Amino acid sequence: MKSDSEIWLQEKAEKVLREVGIEKNQIVLDFGCGSGYYAIPTAKIVGDKGKVYALDKDRNRLHEVMQRAERLKFKNIQTIETSGEVRIPLGDESVDVTLLYDVIHSYYFSATQRKELLTEIHRISKPNALVSVYPKHMDLDYVSREIERANFHFLRKLFVTLLHYHRLEQDHVLNFLRK
Repeated sequence: MKSDSEIWLQEKAEKVLREVGIEKNQIVLDFGCGSGYYAIPTAKIVGDKGKVYALDKDRNRLHEVMQRAERLKFKNIQTIETSGEVRIPLGDESVDVTLLYDVIHSYYFSATQRKELLTEIHRISKPNALVSVYPKHMDLDYVSREIERANFHFLRKLFVTLLHYHRLEQDHVLNFLRK
């Protein structure tokens, strides 16, 4: 019997991420990528001319991402190890899509740090770039207001199947565009 993680990677991830707005040839930042359950299927979607930056503070998780990428022969993933600060070592207006999946909440960042993070996401985002947020542990309206105050425009709310702690769940994703 397949695990939820296997079902996610083999059957659900690409469809959900395409619905979210990931497209061929995009440059995507998976902020707080963990073991790569979003980065890996994103790399498949964006293809050889696209790129996925998998950013995390856990070196072991980043190693897992690269092992998986090598096994699948993906050469379009670059890991970025961070110490947990909000500074993102990418150029201004260099990213088409940022995934903030289960990372933008008070467990990881205070309100002040979230504001700094969103300012940084705005800096690295191309004009009209997509920012997709899975606010698992926060109120949707509160998160929306916080992101809109950071100069992003609410685009839409989706109800999709996602992988959370190795379990498939149905939940909301909020999409925003950089102003």
